[in-house]
Amino acid sequence: MMTVNEVSKLSGVSIRTLHYYDTLGLLHPTEVTEAGYRLYDDAALERLQQILLFRELEFPLKEIRGILDAPNFDRNKALEQQIELLTLKKEHLENLIHFARGIKMLGVKHMDFSAFDTRKMDEYSERAKAQWGKTEAYKEFEEKSKDWAEETSKDIASGLMKMFVVFGSMKDKDPADEEVQQQVKKLQDYITKHYYNCTTQILSGLGHMYNEGGEFTENIDKAGGEGTAEFTAKAIEIYCGK
Repeated sequence: MMTVNEVSKLSGVSIRTLHYYDTLGLLHPTEVTEAGYRLYDDAALERLQQILLFRELEFPLKEIRGILDAPNFDRNKALEQQIELLTLKKEHLENLIHFARGIKMLGVKHMDFSAFDTRKMDEYSERAKAQWGKTEAYKEFEEKSKDWAEETSKDIASGLMKMFVVFGSMKDKDPADEEVQQQVKKLQDYITKHYYNCTTQILSGLGHMYNEGGEFTENIDKAGGEGTAEFTAKAIEIYCGK
């Protein structure tokens, strides 16, 4: 566990900003001691990293909380976007450095402003924002979750993972089994109730995401045992194909 002062020194985020993130419900300390000291564990630090990554993508703070808490947030995909954006920024800076050196050595020979062109970088950033923040499902989730307390958010996320615990206990059954299919319906209803209207199309997309590997697959298999993500994905595919 790290104190707020240690987290500030490690991350470069001011203590005042960390307090502000807490007020927004964006990043709560893991624990507050009787003496009032805020303590952060590794999971909180990981969330802070994700917050800072989205800040690089120029997402408003009020949107980031909803994105990170949404059941379809894919950290690996977000990291891929971040790497691409940083690469574009690096190229932009290198062009500016080359341009400035040219002026220093040769003087201004003609009015060339191409080094200042950020359209490629801006377009990529907008595509990333559109992927995470412009869907109707996201807007619905943002509206539902805006007044959630930290405990409420944790309870709802925990309830979702319990769904996969049940799927894990059914792995010896056929994914088409009626009981398994009823569990898929319960999953769909749970997401609709707590997150957003989980249409058959959205549920199908979630099923594919659950079995793509990475964080989703790891978390589901951790909850229900190895192979749970794959089993759940097959059950969802059958359900959505009806």
